[in-house]
Amino acid sequence: MKCKKIAAVLLALLLFAAVPLTAFAAEDTVVLTWEEYAAAHGIETRNWNTVADAVDLVIDHAVACYEAGDMEEALTYAKATYWGYYETTGFERNTLTYISGSRVSLVELQFSAFRKAVKKENNIDAVREEGQKLSDYLHEDALILSPDVENNVEEGASAGSAAATFVGSFTIILREGLEAILVVGAIIAYLIKTGNKKGVIPVYIGAAFAVVCSFGMAFLLSFLKKVSAENAMSQEIIEGVAALLAVAVLFYVSNWMVSKSESAVWSQYIEDKVAGGASRGSMITLGFTAWLAVFREGAEVILFYQPLMQESNANMVWAGFGVGCIALVIVFLAIRLLSVRLPLKPFFLATSILMAIMSICFLGSGIKELIEGGVINAAYHDWFPLNDVLDVFGIYPLYETLIPQAILLAITVVTFVIQIRRNKKKRLALETKAAADSE
Repeated sequence: MKCKKIAAVLLALLLFAAVPLTAFAAEDTVVLTWEEYAAAHGIETRNWNTVADAVDLVIDHAVACYEAGDMEEALTYAKATYWGYYETTGFERNTLTYISGSRVSLVELQFSAFRKAVKKENNIDAVREEGQKLSDYLHEDALILSPDVENNVEEGASAGSAAATFVGSFTIILREGLEAILVVGAIIAYLIKTGNKKGVIPVYIGAAFAVVCSFGMAFLLSFLKKVSAENAMSQEIIEGVAALLAVAVLFYVSNWMVSKSESAVWSQYIEDKVAGGASRGSMITLGFTAWLAVFREGAEVILFYQPLMQESNANMVWAGFGVGCIALVIVFLAIRLLSVRLPLKPFFLATSILMAIMSICFLGSGIKELIEGGVINAAYHDWFPLNDVLDVFGIYPLYETLIPQAILLAITVVTFVIQIRRNKKKRLALETKAAADSE
């Protein structure tokens, strides 16, 4: 009888204790994705301050696991701060749209710095410091993206929101499309300038096909994210590989153009074509260059616009997109029309330099994408500030991007000097031959 009473008392105590323990566990459960967090807390309306708070829990859990010696678990949650919250919630795209591209780069580099700190055998204080810096960045941006309710109901707030949406939409298409339009415009101007109008068709086909491929890639990436949020990091890897491939193609095209910068050399080059076979090979290369330039930016543009279209002021998104496209057309026409007035040699040199600059820019941005995708470890260095101008040119305060870019710049300069000297020798040889033939 006494045993039964004792057992009943113990059972009652366990049931009583289970209630607060269960509530405490549910309240402090740390999950890998925002979708799980929102479902667990009954959150239906997304607020960036709430997202930042959720990321704080993941950061703290990663730090706690690291301190406990569970490195694998710590790294899993350190990665989840990016692919489970920042990238998949649209935090990244809204920061790009309404704050700046350089701010996105700075925050993404801090995500990488936090992951790197967790991977290495650092002092726990160093890991905690990187996590705190990341948290500070996110909360600063959240305050801008999610203003107080009082600010939202102020007179003129809706008009301000519409204007911000327009500017953000315009900035996205202009920022992402400018690099592509510079490459495509320079190639088409080159073809028309040199009397190869037939070669324009493959370039237009390449650019148009790249748009179709961009929609396909955007659909594929969205599908993969739905299957597993961790696939979000594969987007950065794909973009990084595409950028590095573009570096190789642009470097080749740049050197090919500068090698034909002398009028006599170009004339001889045209005469040497037999039945257009080699010429077709060159046109295919230029068409592929156009495809690569547009495809590299296209899928990212589509993914950036998806969360904007799901919010209010969708009409301002279309307005910003339309005005941005008009601006890109103006840039294209300026390249096309101004090139007609340039003599052949300056035109070839200017186009070659543009392609070389674009290859160096793509190298920096491509490596940065691989850093964001976790393929390369890197840490941000604050010895020079990151701003929008440097961000556009793919210049970041990272040794992992600056050193390769410096090497490519040196190779480009040396290659240009060698090609120009070869051109002079070829020109002199052709002029000597022409003089001898005329005698």
